[in-house]
Amino acid sequence: MTIHGSADDARIDQFLRTSSLVSPEHGVVPLTGDASTRRYFRVVPSAGPSIVLALHPGPIEFATLPFVEVANLLRRMPLPVPDVIGHSDALGVLALEDLGDVTLQAHLGGTGIGAHGALYREAIGFITQLQRRGAELASESCTPYRLAFDVEKLTWELDFFVEHFVEGYRRARLSTAERTALSGEWKTIAGELAAEPRVLCHRDYHSRNLMVHAGGLFVIDFQDARMGPDTYDLASLLRDSYVDIHEAELDALIGDFLSQSGRTDTADFRRRFDLMAVQRNLKALGTFGNQAAARGNPAYVQYMPRTLEYARTNMARYPRFGRLRELLATHIAEFS
Repeated sequence: MTIHGSADDARIDQFLRTSSLVSPEHGVVPLTGDASTRRYFRVVPSAGPSIVLALHPGPIEFATLPFVEVANLLRRMPLPVPDVIGHSDALGVLALEDLGDVTLQAHLGGTGIGAHGALYREAIGFITQLQRRGAELASESCTPYRLAFDVEKLTWELDFFVEHFVEGYRRARLSTAERTALSGEWKTIAGELAAEPRVLCHRDYHSRNLMVHAGGLFVIDFQDARMGPDTYDLASLLRDSYVDIHEAELDALIGDFLSQSGRTDTADFRRRFDLMAVQRNLKALGTFGNQAAARGNPAYVQYMPRTLEYARTNMARYPRFGRLRELLATHIAEFS
C-alpha cells in the first residue's frame, strides 16, 4: 500500500517497504499523541498483529536514544514496557509493540478509581519496583542516573508555570516585587525537594502513561527517567491531572505504597508527598498553559480545573504555603 500526502506519510511508506515488518496490504491510522514533538501511527496489516510507529522530528541514533536505553533498563527490573521491533535512524522511526488504545485514564472512564483498586495497587507496585531495582541496577554509564531533579531543574519547572500559565495563559502582569517574592518561594520549595532521598523516577507517571493491555498495566513514555525525590512518581500518579481521586482514596493508596515499601514514616512521608504534589501540579499547569497559549492546542484546558483544585487543596493544608497562595491568588482566583 502506497501512502500519499505529507512528509510523514512518505517516511512511513519508505520504512514499511524496507523493513518488511508487515504485509504489503495494510492500513495506517494516525494516533493521538502526547505533548511531545513525536507523532504516532498504527499500522494494521491484512494479516498478523498491528504495530505502532513513533516518528521523531528528524533522524535518530538508535543506540543512544533515551527511550531505548530506559526501556532496556526497565525490562531488567522487570517492568512491562512495549517491545521495540524495528527502527530506522535515517528516517527517525521506531516500530513498537501495539498495546492498544486503552490508557488507565480511559479504562477508568467516568467511574473514578473506586472499582479499580487492583490496577492502582499494581501501578503503585511498579513504583516500588522501580525504586528498589533502580537502586540495585544503578550505574553512571546509564543516562537516567546522571540526570536529577536538582534545584535548577525544579526551579525551572516552577518558573515555567509562571511564564506559561500565569502570564501566558491567564495573561497576568506580575510586578517586580511579586516576581521577587515568587522566586523566594521557589527557592525554598526546590531546595527542600532537591534535598530529599533520591530514587529512580519515571518522571511522568500518570494514568495516560499506563496502558491497560493483556489483563494488566504496561508503562510508556519513560524516556525522560531520572533521579528524583522518592515522592515524585507517587505524587504524579495520585495527584493526577486526568483523574479524580478523593481524599479517602488518596489516604488508602498512600498507605498501600508505604506498606509495599515497608515504610513506617507515615506523617513525614505525607508532608513530603504534599509538597511534591504542589510542585508537580504547578508544573503541569505550566505545560497545559504552554500547549494552549503558545502552541494553539486547547486539548489540555479541560484538565486545568482539577489540577488547580489539587494544588489549592494541598497548599491549604499547610501554613507554610500561606504567602504563596496569597501571591498566586492575586492573579488566579482559584487559589483564593
